[in-house]
Amino acid sequence: MAKHTITLNNGVEMPALGLGVFQTPTDATTSAVAEALRVGYRHVDTAAAYGNEREVGEGIRRSGLDRDEVFVETKIWISDYGYDATLHAFDKSAGKLGVDHLDLLILHQPLPTAFERTLDAYRALEELLANGRVRAIGVSNFMPEHLDRLLQETSVVPTVNQIEVHPYFRQTSLQRLHAQHGILTQAWSPIGGITSYRGGEKRSFDDPMLLDIAGRYGKSAAQVMLRWHLQEGRSAIPKSIRPERIAENFDVFDFDLTADELSAINALDTGVRSGPQPAAITLDNYGMAIPEA
Repeated sequence: MAKHTITLNNGVEMPALGLGVFQTPTDATTSAVAEALRVGYRHVDTAAAYGNEREVGEGIRRSGLDRDEVFVETKIWISDYGYDATLHAFDKSAGKLGVDHLDLLILHQPLPTAFERTLDAYRALEELLANGRVRAIGVSNFMPEHLDRLLQETSVVPTVNQIEVHPYFRQTSLQRLHAQHGILTQAWSPIGGITSYRGGEKRSFDDPMLLDIAGRYGKSAAQVMLRWHLQEGRSAIPKSIRPERIAENFDVFDFDLTADELSAINALDTGVRSGPQPAAITLDNYGMAIPEA
């Protein structure tokens, strides 16, 4: 049976399943976070670029839980890369969230067109880690060449790399590299939601094989996919604002997929990325000012 928590490479315990709030409207974020924490989630993943950190913080406060009961993860946007700018970006995010420390702070994109700024941003994360302002640091959407250079030129191995992973896109070679260095694979779009709104030829939710497995356990295709992530040792960040879906996505700790079922899900991989190519995220195309707290 997959555990509820995962131990990161620096010894920090992180809840394996978190609520994601990408593209969650600000007027729905607070209630979604509060509902998720009521259901049992203890991990919320947001980002400066999502524009809803303040509402995430309010949802946590509204839950009535103590600060140390909720694992708070956010991301620095590329516009705030650079040593001093990233230190200030921490202050902006912490201020909006209403917290004095973050459990996990990660760089949102590799920014290969200005990778020296990326390295300086990561060095700022190392400083925040050293002085106790964050408990763990990591990256997101880094490809092997980005990780290789980061590992060569900085001191702290990232605890996580948050990347697109779902049954139709597994990034197996990147996951193998993570395993070699003790980096946790954290899946965004873990149930393939991006295959629905990006207009792909097929949606993971409708996959006959996933629906067949789901029927054997009285579960949904989404629950099967989340279970697959957990049993393979990944962290997963599903998103929803609907209370029934929030609860459904957390109800995945009471069944085990067989080895054959896991293999069948792995075989669905198409190798086709649905999200943007990391190299396409540049300051010219995606740079934007992140507001002050």
